[in-house]
Amino acid sequence: MEKNQKIKCVIWDLDNTVWHGILSEHDNVTLRENIENIIKTLDSRGILQSISSKNEYNDAMDKLVEFGLDAYFLYPQINWGSKSHSVNSIREKLNIGMDTIAFIDDQPFERDEVGSVYPQVRCLDVSQISLLTNREDMHPRFITSESVVRRKMYLQDEQRNLEEKEMGNNHAFLEGLNMKFMIEEATVEDLNRVEELTIRTNQLNATGYTYSYEELKGFLNSTSHELLVCELEDKYGSYGKIGVALLEKSEEDWYINLLLMSCRVMSRGVGAVLLNYLVNKSVKTKKKLYAKFYHTGRNRMMYIAYKFAGFEISSRIDENAELLIHNGTSSHDYPHYIKLQFPANTRVPG
Repeated sequence: MEKNQKIKCVIWDLDNTVWHGILSEHDNVTLRENIENIIKTLDSRGILQSISSKNEYNDAMDKLVEFGLDAYFLYPQINWGSKSHSVNSIREKLNIGMDTIAFIDDQPFERDEVGSVYPQVRCLDVSQISLLTNREDMHPRFITSESVVRRKMYLQDEQRNLEEKEMGNNHAFLEGLNMKFMIEEATVEDLNRVEELTIRTNQLNATGYTYSYEELKGFLNSTSHELLVCELEDKYGSYGKIGVALLEKSEEDWYINLLLMSCRVMSRGVGAVLLNYLVNKSVKTKKKLYAKFYHTGRNRMMYIAYKFAGFEISSRIDENAELLIHNGTSSHDYPHYIKLQFPANTRVPG
């Protein structure tokens, strides 16, 4: 586990944790002291929350509705199965790493069961709840506009997924979303979110390198660099800023020093749009396009995207890193079901 890894999701037990008493034994359960404020504070920081509780689903959800807390928990796992199975189900639905999860339960057995299966999870006793919001790993470096509405965006994702399941036709579903993909030059107002993306994004990150706010601000003032951000919208709302590219430019050569895309949009068929934009732009302007790639153990999908886009190995940086070069001829079409918007000073390539 990385010591500085921030928590992305807190998974709560219910009985004698969120509330005092055992619901299935017909106790007159009452909320734990200050728990409502703690849950709302974590939510305001963009930390997601869910539930792993051994209870009857409807009874537990009715009680959460009564307490006015039901909307704060994504994909609640309320059943009689193992807690480790529930934790993994939540992780899969949120598409986050185990090492970004905290699990809170009053029972040592349950904490040990989860910890034995997933040692990356931070398993906490109820005695630590009162100090939860003071923990360093519960404090994101920045609270961005995306942080504040992160839970809402996941709820929108749930609506999309339900519609996709009902339609049973992925192609028709994507066409009906009315997606709009925007690529823009980054501004100072974007930098907190860009830094957050470099920290939070693992699977679709070509280098795994984390840029600080100060470094990113320097690129904005550099004539040899172009920092791009992209945003995705559909009929359900905005996904927020979901992609970043850092291009280093010389007279003849361009280098992609950073390329990442939020895992939340993997199933929307837009993962390669930003890369294809850079490829098409370089082909049209006859620039040699290089890309730095660092194998992190989690980003193989991004490596495959480079290969499909026409990149080959130019040289090896070290045993875990390569300098890729584009073949200079392959250009790519964009998905027809996406409306594209590119930087104002750039003609739409491709």
